[in-house]
Amino acid sequence: MRLTTKGRYAVTAMLDLAIHAQTGPVSLNDISGRQGISLSYLEQLFAKLRRNGLVASVRGPGGGYRLSRADDEIQVAEIIDAVNESMDATKCNRQGDCQNGDACLTHHLWMDLSDQIHQFLAGITLKSLLEREEIRQISERQDEAAKSRIDTILAAEGALA
Repeated sequence: MRLTTKGRYAVTAMLDLAIHAQTGPVSLNDISGRQGISLSYLEQLFAKLRRNGLVASVRGPGGGYRLSRADDEIQVAEIIDAVNESMDATKCNRQGDCQNGDACLTHHLWMDLSDQIHQFLAGITLKSLLEREEIRQISERQDEAAKSRIDTILAAEGALA
């Protein structure tokens, strides 16, 4: 399986968005700060996520992004598919030309594995991830770290005034 940074970051960002959705639109800058993903990379990912109907943008002050559907309706596989990631365990990108233009001996094995991975991720929703205790704990730690960074910046600005 070739799940690259693009797919992992897209799922991470969507999960962050789902976690913080109750406070209103979430800015990419906030996601970037909490998850350590560059803002320009998030902008590229969210353009694809928006085109695929997974998020909606909210303009203006206090704007950002929100989920376009309920968190129990968004599957991890959809997120990965939306950013053009491949869940392909074959060397030939499912073309069947892995051995001098023909299918190799294990081509169908790797095709089946790719299908199983996709089915597995299609069975996981953002809501099911949100319900996991370890994810809630990690999110709380990240929120505390972000708050601490903001407090440090504000204290430094206060000392300069």
